Amino acid sequence: MADRFPIAAGLILSASLACAAQAAEQPITLDTPSGQIAGTLELPNSGGQHRIALIIAGSGPTDRDGNNPMLPGRNDSLKQLALALADAGIASVRYDKRGIAASKPAGLDESALRFDTYVEDAAAWIAKLKADPRFTAPAVIGHSEGSLIGMLAAQQAGASAFVSIAGIADAAPVVMRKQLDGKLPPELMKESERILSSLESGATVDNVPPALAALYRPSVQPYLISWFKHVPTKQIAALNMPVLVVQGNTDMQVEVGQANALHAAKDGALLAIIPGMNHVLKHVRAIPSQQAASYSDPSLPVDPLLVKAVADFLKRGNAG
Repeated sequence: MADRFPIAAGLILSASLACAAQAAEQPITLDTPSGQIAGTLELPNSGGQHRIALIIAGSGPTDRDGNNPMLPGRNDSLKQLALALADAGIASVRYDKRGIAASKPAGLDESALRFDTYVEDAAAWIAKLKADPRFTAPAVIGHSEGSLIGMLAAQQAGASAFVSIAGIADAAPVVMRKQLDGKLPPELMKESERILSSLESGATVDNVPPALAALYRPSVQPYLISWFKHVPTKQIAALNMPVLVVQGNTDMQVEVGQANALHAAKDGALLAIIPGMNHVLKHVRAIPSQQAASYSDPSLPVDPLLVKAVADFLKRGNAG
């Protein structure tokens, strides 16, 4: 019996901790004219008023936890970040963008969706958190495409601080040109440039070659126009709040140069280059097979240096 007691005690303790962790995580929703946007409120176990951050996921169907249904398995990167910040005493809200996961009912028809719709949603979350007496003035953490959404929403809603993680400095058309370079036959590349140039100027295009319809179909063109007008370096330069730019140096999707450009654009911004951190915030070497595996491995924790950099920044007096 003496040998079994520590095991039983450990099981009881584990169950108690699990209940405490579960109690600290609460559903939260944002009402919009087209439906509710679903999120998760992560609360530290300590009492009192908390510093809080709004965490904004990246592009495509990436959900509030950092998972993408187009990839096998989960990585839980943003969920892990939220839990780690809660351990550091910082509350957070992460959410499924409209049309994604649990927020799918709030989705709009593609032809009605604009990049600014996502910005307005994020700004509404910030306003909701600012009105909640449990929290001090909210900060914003944007990952990947969520960086641009976050910096726009932070300025619009008056957030207290902004953190960019793996954010792009280049304007979207520049990124698209880089991605398409050498991947299209010359004639299609010429057509792509014609369409891109028109969209950059704010004009839609009727005659899209079938081979480019996935990129430039008429229903998505208004969204692209609304996205193209925002240049990240200009937007981050306009922020009137403390800014931290974070980038991993084994990120195979976003180069360190993008973080350097964002940092250079904003006077007084802090820069944290995390050695060995990849795009899904895990400590992984720059080996394609290991990188690919990390996107579907929730057992890999987020890089502790990332957590420390973000938590230390948010706890600074000048960040809220």
